[in-house]
Amino acid sequence: MMNDLKDERLDAAVSGAAREDNGTVLADESEDALLKAREGILTKEQQELIGKLDKESSTRSFENPVFAKVFYWVCIAVSIYHFVTSYYGTPVVLKHRSLHVAMMLVLGFALYPFSKKSSMKKVEWPDVALIALSVSLPVYVWFGYDGIISRAGNPNTADLVMATILVALVLEAARRATGWALTSLGIVFILYGLYGRGMPGIFGHRGYTWLQLSNHFFANTEGIYGSSVSVAASYIFLFILFGAVMGKSGMGAFFNDFAMALAGHTKGGPAKVSVIASGLLGSINGSAVANVVTTGAFTIPLMKKTGYSREFAGAVEASASVGGQLLPPVMGAAAFIMAENLGIRYSVIIVHAAIPALLYYLGIIIQVQLRAGKNSLLGLPRDQLPVIWHVIKDKGHLLIPIAVLLYFLLFSGRTVIFSAVVTIITTIAVACLKKSTRMSFKDVCDSFAEGAKATVPVAIACACVGIIVGVTSKTGFGLTMANAIIALGSQSLLFTLVFSMITCMILGMGVPSIPAYIITASIAAPALVKLNVPDVAAHMFAFYFAMFANLTPPVALAAFAAAGLSGGDPMKTGFASVKLAIAGFIVPYMFIYSPQLLLIDTSFAEGLRVAVGACIGVFMIAAVVEGYLFVPIHPLLRVVTAVGALCLIDSGIKTDLIGLAILALLLSVQYFLARAKRDLARGALS
Repeated sequence: MMNDLKDERLDAAVSGAAREDNGTVLADESEDALLKAREGILTKEQQELIGKLDKESSTRSFENPVFAKVFYWVCIAVSIYHFVTSYYGTPVVLKHRSLHVAMMLVLGFALYPFSKKSSMKKVEWPDVALIALSVSLPVYVWFGYDGIISRAGNPNTADLVMATILVALVLEAARRATGWALTSLGIVFILYGLYGRGMPGIFGHRGYTWLQLSNHFFANTEGIYGSSVSVAASYIFLFILFGAVMGKSGMGAFFNDFAMALAGHTKGGPAKVSVIASGLLGSINGSAVANVVTTGAFTIPLMKKTGYSREFAGAVEASASVGGQLLPPVMGAAAFIMAENLGIRYSVIIVHAAIPALLYYLGIIIQVQLRAGKNSLLGLPRDQLPVIWHVIKDKGHLLIPIAVLLYFLLFSGRTVIFSAVVTIITTIAVACLKKSTRMSFKDVCDSFAEGAKATVPVAIACACVGIIVGVTSKTGFGLTMANAIIALGSQSLLFTLVFSMITCMILGMGVPSIPAYIITASIAAPALVKLNVPDVAAHMFAFYFAMFANLTPPVALAAFAAAGLSGGDPMKTGFASVKLAIAGFIVPYMFIYSPQLLLIDTSFAEGLRVAVGACIGVFMIAAVVEGYLFVPIHPLLRVVTAVGALCLIDSGIKTDLIGLAILALLLSVQYFLARAKRDLARGALS
């Protein structure tokens, strides 16, 4: 009975959105389609949109039923291999990583066509040849392992041929799965390794032959089979698999219902629903564009119904979806690579990341609230929304796996891999507790197949990044770039931060989030470390700005996807997204100057003081951006408020007092102006 009432309320809210939405990708969709969007089920048009904007999602759909079934079971076998070896232990490192890369290449060449003109229904003969070459790589490594190791640094002709094949396959697979940006970067670094001897100034190096470079990529763990592939073959694969299992259990619909019940009735409620649902889902799935389409198909029509503009509705969804990758506990899997790079436990990373991520979402929520107040936007009627207790009663048990994951990560002392395996098993078991979430054997198989397919572009990107990292380590380019950034910054920390930010955002354009972080961390983070910035803060700084390349025009894939759903102008949506995410652009500077925000070497009292000051600063920034608090803010007072917000970046007592004094001024002026406005309104009525 309660479930029926909840569904009737959601039907009413969605019905209104479907009637009022027009002129967008969703224009011709029925109420049924929007209700399916709530469950995470996309229409054909939405799938085409995500495929057009997100190269990773533009995959084949096999028309041959026999081949489709074989491919399906191959994907399941790949997932089972990674699942079992994660628990019981992997083969020798080079053998395991070569097999992992080969599996991803095989699936990649089957899933991704050569070009837009290639068939999207079947695997063509050139793809079959590439698949055969991909299979030959682990065969060579496994059967010739002793010889490869004994010839380290002195490869023979067969080693050279196989290394060349590996590099060519990885570059081609990366081009198909992620686009030209990452592939071009890989090719540029190879050329730099080969011909950098002739470069002038600090970027010149001793020069390397193709024999030396290719062997570095192939026969050790500093190239393609390096740490990024290691993380992809363990942590990333398992947590993408965890996300797929969670999706099959109905977690996406639970997040949407929970957010609707929690915030849907408040001022500008649907925008807050988008922020909450996208943040929760984005932390698990790790793909900003996919998250935009999955949650935005449901939340954007509701936002437009409430009165938000098309561009602002798209910007809310885009900024919230990108932020999911900054939000613990999963952080879109990039945090695992950060832990690997820094040599610290993953549980420590998520503790460091918690406060900055919450500040980012606080900034978005406050702007949404202020925009709703400025435009007099209301929430959805309570009688059209689910009741939070009923939502928790119906699907709240799906939170148990997340609680289990947090317990194992933070308190058990067990490894991340063990934690992930236990959490996946727990998710399947817990889903069986209720009929509405129970997973059949086919559902489990489907989630394992989907997990393998979803890992392919990430793993291939990590392999391609191995080329870039390999050249960087071989030539010393990372140290050279760090020195160049510091020189541009004239030894000033602030200027070095600005140049590092620009470097990260340029390198992150058009590149998936995980490889974007790996590249930026290897180039920009060392510059900050040389200026005595803590390692964690330096890597977190690079991580934030690598993520924000998804929002920043001219290459703002998440914002463009949201614009496709909302019907808004893509560039205007991109700039609106940057405004909404402005706290995220400032928070990294906050934790560089105030490492206490990352809970680095600080007491509870000091950490609390800095966190409260940062929250106030984010509040003031949001007010400045929107130009509104209780009433519109005078331009001069906006400038003064911006100065006060910037004062709170520094954790010093004096700067905090200045910031608080300016906040008091802002609140006082706004209070008296709002009171005068109310008095005038009452006088007019009387």
